[in-house]
Amino acid sequence: MPAHNPPMYLELSFDLGAVDTQAAEGACWACGASALTFVDARDDAVNHPTKSGPTCEANSSPLDKTPYFVGTPVLEPAPGEFRLWPRTRLRCLFARECDAPAIARALGAALGLDPMSIEVRAVADRVWEREWLEHFHAMRFGHRLWICPRHERVSAPGAVVVALDPGLAFGTGTHPSTALCLTWLDAHLAPGARVIDYGCGSGVLALAAAKLGAGEVHCFDIDPQALCAARENAAANGVTREVQVHEHAGTLPPAADVVLANILSGPLCALAPRFASLLRPGGEIVLAGLMQHEVEDVTGAYAPCFDVAPFGESDGWVGLAGRRH
Repeated sequence: MPAHNPPMYLELSFDLGAVDTQAAEGACWACGASALTFVDARDDAVNHPTKSGPTCEANSSPLDKTPYFVGTPVLEPAPGEFRLWPRTRLRCLFARECDAPAIARALGAALGLDPMSIEVRAVADRVWEREWLEHFHAMRFGHRLWICPRHERVSAPGAVVVALDPGLAFGTGTHPSTALCLTWLDAHLAPGARVIDYGCGSGVLALAAAKLGAGEVHCFDIDPQALCAARENAAANGVTREVQVHEHAGTLPPAADVVLANILSGPLCALAPRFASLLRPGGEIVLAGLMQHEVEDVTGAYAPCFDVAPFGESDGWVGLAGRRH
């Protein structure tokens, strides 16, 4: 019997640069794209997702025309406020029989890009859920904390387990900045603490805090899909009493003991006064999602109200922690 060859697609990818995100989306759909994926170009350049196991296309389908954002855990900004990442790359799938050079020329004309800067390659269709199951396994953070896909079990003595399967919302613990935050929680979270997870994505940090003994955990994200994922994951882990999901930042309670923000350096800087208002004096702030060269700017933004310093680094990503004055 002849071997089954999976259907192939053509992937066109390019850095957005100064191109408006919505304009890029519209141009790609107009050219016949079947799926779009936005990635942090810094991650994409180092470790191309389609070659690295867990990828940002985990639930992408050539029939799914809903773009979503992955790579760096992110609080998506309001239009015109902040970019998704300092360097955002758009990858889009087209049918194999499409005229790739013609599409590259059309995208170049529509978006002011050099068509030669648009990369083209063939990719095979995959059962993405199965791909995730093959590559995503239980991971330990610190001494007790484990993030574990629901199909696996952890038998380590004293293990604190968060059951989490990959999905569209960000966060399974695989990204270095998420791992830094999880390790901090394992080492430093006080029992009974009131915690805020700002830009919660899948809720992985909130779930970990609840499992590690936080008294109450409040999540916020501007992405409705992330809020839905956080609620579902809280229910799956039996922590709906501890974890409260907020649709509006204005409903977050004051006097928190810990604020977690694993987002981007631009929003982190802008949100420093807001985080100061959410924390009690002496409360702890944990910041991640920034690169080594961004530490000075973020530290400076927090200096008026906080004493913050790096607590860890992984693959160029840095975590900052400190206390409110």
